[in-house]
Amino acid sequence: MDKSQIVSLNNINMVYHTIEEETHAIKDINLNIYDGEIIGVVGPSGCGKSTLLSIIAGLIKPTSGYVKVKGQLVEKPLKNIGYMFQRDQLFEWRNILDNVVLGLEIQDKVDESVLRKAKELLSNYGLSDFLYSYPYQLSGGMRQRAALARTMILNPDLLLLDEPFSALDYQTRLAISDEVGIILRQNKKTAILVTHDIAEAISLCDSIAIMSNRPGRIKDIIDIKLSCDQEPSPIKLREAPEFRHYFNKIWKELDIHVR
Repeated sequence: MDKSQIVSLNNINMVYHTIEEETHAIKDINLNIYDGEIIGVVGPSGCGKSTLLSIIAGLIKPTSGYVKVKGQLVEKPLKNIGYMFQRDQLFEWRNILDNVVLGLEIQDKVDESVLRKAKELLSNYGLSDFLYSYPYQLSGGMRQRAALARTMILNPDLLLLDEPFSALDYQTRLAISDEVGIILRQNKKTAILVTHDIAEAISLCDSIAIMSNRPGRIKDIIDIKLSCDQEPSPIKLREAPEFRHYFNKIWKELDIHVR
């Protein structure tokens, strides 16, 4: 059975204008993403990865081209798009449970069933003992899990992840990205992950779009197929025999030289 198309990017261009100059940030981006797919986006710094996510989210309007999510033209932020930023964006004066239900509270949709769902999510994410704790009382990894719960309770059709683990130390980053990958797979979520970490992208994603230097274009899209026993976690997938091949191929295509 063919999967339904969730995201369609059509000839996306973004040009920033200042008094002195114009900067072509991204150019001629075309991409289709289907139900349940996790797509990674990697590329050199400044190539427009985060700009592309902001356009998909409806936070900024492209200079030309358009985005559709489930057939709906994106001209402003849509309720069916969830966005996880580099920072968790938790409100320090609200406890974790109140942070998680904030989006539905704004929509005046919080009732007992919503609170039960929030508690269930937090329990699934290992935070059942911290419902009434405040963000400053949690570790970085726990805060990021709470931010994920806040996004997932809205049941978005599309999840945008803008380097959501980059603020964590390496060990915590590995653990949290592993947990998030498992959660996305279990919930069959469609997601776009922007990251600088090639290994992270390979272990989490079904395919990876490689962007060029500015103006950012999609140079190549690489389908990821890793062989591993049964239902492996992202960390276990790093042990797959094909992993090194994908890493070397993507690194070569990125063509990043340190001078």
